[in-house]
Amino acid sequence: MLESTLFQIAVTIALGVLSQWIAWRYRLPAIVVMSIAGLIVGPFLSLINPEQSFGEVFHPLISLAVAIILFEGSLSLDFREIKGFQRPIIRIAIIGAFIAWIAGSLAVHYLAGLSLDVAFVIGGLFIVTGPTVILPLLRQAKLKERPAAILKWEGIVVDPFGALLALFAFQVVLWTNDSITGMSLVLFFGSSVLAAGLGSLVGWGLGRLIEHGYVPEYLKSPTVLSSVLVVFAVSDAVMHETGLLAVTAMGIVMANMHLTSLRDLIHFKENISVLLISSVFIMLTASLTVTTLLEILNWRLLLFVLGMMFIVRPLSIWISTIGTDLTKEERTLIGWIAPRGIVALTVSGFFANALTKAGFEGAEKITALTLALVFATVLAHGFSIGWLAKKLGLQATEQPGVLIVGGTPFSALLAQAIQSFNIPVLIMDRSWGMLSNARQLGIKTEVGDILSEHTEYHVDLTPYETIIAATEEDAYNALICQRFVPELGRESIYQTPIHIGDPDDYSKSIGGKRLFQSEYDIHTLNRYVEKGYMIRKTVLTEQYTFEQFEEDNIHETIQLFSVDTENNIHFFTNGNKNFIEAGSTIVSLTSPAQKIDKAIEKASNTKSQTKD
Repeated sequence: MLESTLFQIAVTIALGVLSQWIAWRYRLPAIVVMSIAGLIVGPFLSLINPEQSFGEVFHPLISLAVAIILFEGSLSLDFREIKGFQRPIIRIAIIGAFIAWIAGSLAVHYLAGLSLDVAFVIGGLFIVTGPTVILPLLRQAKLKERPAAILKWEGIVVDPFGALLALFAFQVVLWTNDSITGMSLVLFFGSSVLAAGLGSLVGWGLGRLIEHGYVPEYLKSPTVLSSVLVVFAVSDAVMHETGLLAVTAMGIVMANMHLTSLRDLIHFKENISVLLISSVFIMLTASLTVTTLLEILNWRLLLFVLGMMFIVRPLSIWISTIGTDLTKEERTLIGWIAPRGIVALTVSGFFANALTKAGFEGAEKITALTLALVFATVLAHGFSIGWLAKKLGLQATEQPGVLIVGGTPFSALLAQAIQSFNIPVLIMDRSWGMLSNARQLGIKTEVGDILSEHTEYHVDLTPYETIIAATEEDAYNALICQRFVPELGRESIYQTPIHIGDPDDYSKSIGGKRLFQSEYDIHTLNRYVEKGYMIRKTVLTEQYTFEQFEEDNIHETIQLFSVDTENNIHFFTNGNKNFIEAGSTIVSLTSPAQKIDKAIEKASNTKSQTKD
């Protein structure tokens, strides 16, 4: 059974998804978990060997997966996102890449001991980082907007150029050794321009067809996916590795056409991308041999890896960003983070074979050299990015925040209660006037429509991992929740209960989790606030339990949320109270009569003590 190809495919996919879940559950770098899982089931336990089982289709499958991943990443490269810091991105992608190529080639030659010809070729490949490793790290680290955008853009844009740079260097090396004529160099440049043109043309044409309704809704994603595969295959058939450039150009063109259905396409591609990244990492690491892994322990290879991480990368970033407005903290973080991944592993195999057949000495060491760099950077950067970002003050926030949409009196009071626990809060509303209550209470506010593209590119929503839709329009609340479910997950999306007087009812599958209890819609909550209802905090203990707290509330009390001993916030939803424990603080909206009774009781006790 273990040797069955079908079984190995199923195990590879399942193991990849399981690795992603373990990384999410225990807050570990996903690429590290995937790499370790692949090594365990592959060379260590010899349970699966995808390269051997899949045979000739192994490398084409990897290449197609990389093409889809790279296209999905380039779909997010909207030029509006980098408004204000285009200069550092352009300089890092051009000047930084050139410095990294030259310095990396020298490191390969002098530290790893490979010939200068081989070093010149493989040094070009080592400038890549790529979405397969950068995007999982960015999801984990939650960096501030600017360093996150720079790392993402560099990884996606430089990825195809790294492969092309290595291919160009390979052509130059063959030409200088009289293995080919100068016409081959002309062919290389012509093929690169053709690939970029083909990708751009197909992307523009496909975007126009989708936007004008020539492709039905249910066929949009399949049409785009099949087009990506065809564009990649055609470009790669003309000249090896130009397919990556073609799909990247295709994605960037479509991203900047601002298609109305682009978000749906991105979500579809993200789901596929996560599955492919997981599976490909497992496939590549599980196909390694123990002999190849032992070659990594060579002291010259380790010296080369240290040189790339601590000299070449920081040097290329610091030099290329001279004269930009990047802070030293940002330059330090970007200069450290450069993990290599799938593209480096797959393309290096092609050049190892090509250089070996051409008779270049040391080409057989390329695979081990690449593995050493990939594993070292994945481990080092995967475990250090969060810590370093926190030390440099470049994390979006240490405490996940809450975004409340709707500037009603109740929203302002709720935000003030949440903020009192040092949890970041932002209230957003389409009306400046509606936010007056929040401004008076010192709550951070933003005017704008949460569903508009303008808001997406001009308001940093990264620090907020929980959203509460609390406007007075139930349909709008449902739209907000549906919009953010793919990004934040349904467990982090809430909305106030549906208005009782609304003739239209909403299914439980639409919108977010219903807050509090069904009778407390936003209109009712606002009336309570206008009547003088106030926020009350109650700390539970082993002696004073939640049951006693409920019994003591004679007058009407609306339980809003609780905060546990680790300062995690839990909202009450439809009577769900399973998370209440000793040490938690219950926050509720309480009738002013409660305060009056407390005052009367206190006065009575004082009077009794005076008489005694």
